[in-house]
Amino acid sequence: MELNTLDVMKLLPHRYPFLLVDKITEFIKDEQIVGVKNVTINEPFFQGHFPDHPVMPGVLILEAMAQVGGVYAIVANEVGENQVPYFVGIDKAKFRKPVQPGDVLVLSLELQKVRRGIYYFLGKATVDGKLVAEAELKATFADK
Repeated sequence: MELNTLDVMKLLPHRYPFLLVDKITEFIKDEQIVGVKNVTINEPFFQGHFPDHPVMPGVLILEAMAQVGGVYAIVANEVGENQVPYFVGIDKAKFRKPVQPGDVLVLSLELQKVRRGIYYFLGKATVDGKLVAEAELKATFADK
């Protein structure tokens, strides 16, 4: 299953400049989801985050991972319009390499388990096949 930007916008409540997922390239229920973020120099955070050496903030890489996890949870459960995914936890976050304008950030989340409505993921972000960040993420749903 693949989703383009318009499909992602139908699922997630986020909008520019906080929608950080351009497309979903892979979805395997009970296993994993893969999303993509094209990083451009036009991103608003580059104006203030090391403007002479633009680097994508690590917290936004984690947010992009969380948004991909939110898409997984929505698609896997056919959640109604009255609920939205929430990022509720992060553990063991590590940043390996900087992400810069022109990079294509590939966000892979492997589902570890679902317990009491909380989704546990192992997330990895790569650029050109090289690991740039990783973390354990948790997501759930809340009413709008």
